[in-house]
Amino acid sequence: MAYKALYRTYRPNSFEEVAGQEHVVKTLQHAVEQNKIAHAYLFCGPRGTGKTSIAKIFAKMVNCESKDHRPCGECENCKAVVNGTHPDIIEIDAASNNGVEEVRNLIEKVKYAPLKGRYKVYIIDEVHMMSAGAFNALLKTIEEPPAHVIFILATTEPHKVLPTIISRCQRFDFTKVPDSDIINRLHTILEAEHITCEDEVIRIIAQLADGGLRDALSILDQCIAYAQDNIEVHHINEIYGITTVPEKLELLDQIFDKKALELMDKIDYLINKGIDIKRLTNDLIEILKETIIFEYTKEAKLLHVLNSDEALGIIQKVSIKKRFDMISLLMETYDKYRTAANASSYFEVCLLKMLDLAASTEQVVQVQQIQQQPVIQKQPEKAVEQQTNVSRETFVPKQEAPKPQLFVPEDDPYEEEVQPTFFEEEPMPIKAPVHHENKKAQPIDDEYILGLLAGANKPEKASDLENFKHIEEYTINLKWAKFANLIKHGKIVGAGSNYIVLAVDNQAEANQINELDSNNELCAFLQELLKKSKKIFAISAEQNKRVIGAFKERMVNGTLPDPIRVESVIVNNEETREKTQEEIVLDLFGKDNITVMEE
Repeated sequence: MAYKALYRTYRPNSFEEVAGQEHVVKTLQHAVEQNKIAHAYLFCGPRGTGKTSIAKIFAKMVNCESKDHRPCGECENCKAVVNGTHPDIIEIDAASNNGVEEVRNLIEKVKYAPLKGRYKVYIIDEVHMMSAGAFNALLKTIEEPPAHVIFILATTEPHKVLPTIISRCQRFDFTKVPDSDIINRLHTILEAEHITCEDEVIRIIAQLADGGLRDALSILDQCIAYAQDNIEVHHINEIYGITTVPEKLELLDQIFDKKALELMDKIDYLINKGIDIKRLTNDLIEILKETIIFEYTKEAKLLHVLNSDEALGIIQKVSIKKRFDMISLLMETYDKYRTAANASSYFEVCLLKMLDLAASTEQVVQVQQIQQQPVIQKQPEKAVEQQTNVSRETFVPKQEAPKPQLFVPEDDPYEEEVQPTFFEEEPMPIKAPVHHENKKAQPIDDEYILGLLAGANKPEKASDLENFKHIEEYTINLKWAKFANLIKHGKIVGAGSNYIVLAVDNQAEANQINELDSNNELCAFLQELLKKSKKIFAISAEQNKRVIGAFKERMVNGTLPDPIRVESVIVNNEETREKTQEEIVLDLFGKDNITVMEE
């Protein structure tokens, strides 16, 4: 007997053996159980995802003689479908039978009753290949077929099917089979064939199949023919001209380290080895893309080609901007392969351009090191929020390695989402100066603000923000208008049990607020506004951005200062007594600006 390919040998005979497509399987099973079988179905999706196989299983199911479990696989109808000899299951290839005459012959046979089963099932594969005349000839029959006829149309290009045909069918969109399902299916087949295979080989096959189980079985078939009973990684690499991940990383390292001679030798070696240049180009794009995703998310589960250590190694060597530029070069080169007479030359030029990009990055770094000036990198609020919320179990960078930085456009520094995650517990007191001296106010030191933010907590901030919303009500109150107008345009960026950190537009405003607070002139108003006695520490918008950036970086590094505990503020009840109207006017306009006139 002639050899039978794996994808034919292990074609599923029941819905339980189908890999993926749960939404299609369940719908068809329920339709048969409830006797709600439609007259026409359209199966569309990528190649090798089970369209024809499910169509045959469904045809077997509707004609099965069993009442309990369908398809049973034991009755005459089931066996005839498996053997391909059932007279009522007609499979038509529309690619070679796409004319009007073929369709008219089909229509003539439709009216006859089934010979063996309950239904005549017409499975028309690649239906999009039918001509417009053939579609129109089939249209009326599909709309009102005899009760004993079911049409199943299968296609990989549903957009080429007439809308009038699609509207008369129940449409099922098949998805790519997940890699996990392909791997499980391959393990089952290898066990049945008594063949040993490395797990890495199965993973590579699933990746090459790109969601098509039939393609995966064809690749496995070829590997078995080449390696016999023991398949190893180098076998599949030799068959399909695939480079290993270490080889690709070595190629990128030579680019990042500006080793031009080693790079050209490596390219010559790979070309002589017969590797697929297009596939290698695409693989390099995937590797660089994964490093960018990992840098933003810090989620190892999103890595499919690299592991976290490999991704971090690339992140530490080259900036994210340079990696984006390298991806653009690779994608442009990949597009040129279609018209290239010699793809390897294009590939070599592309890698040399990438090497030039890496060299320019090094020059910038050297200039910064020579100048020895502090460089504050502007980080995106949303991307850094993801960085600050990362579980340390998911991503723990090595302490001796420099930490990667994100270079992206600047967002609103007061945006609520960028607030760092603070300690929820009351901070422990430390020996630190309390900023409430009765002196001319000066800008508050960044390190002191970092200590305040380290001791802040979200519940306090949420409560203060809710109360702060009512500040406009105090701007028309003669008693509180002066203070309310002074701080109403500020933004609370941190709050502890007895203090708040307020960001305002400029340093002059911040100094004025801090001076009033140091003289305890704002205590009564803050108690009225926030429903709690608190001190206020004002900083400028510029200092706020600088401190928030430093806070996030030092929190990742684990170098935040200890939380600062601020002394509680005691409001003097005598000072908060109800002032007379004359005292309110004097406070509001100043004694020198009022002239008292007697009548």
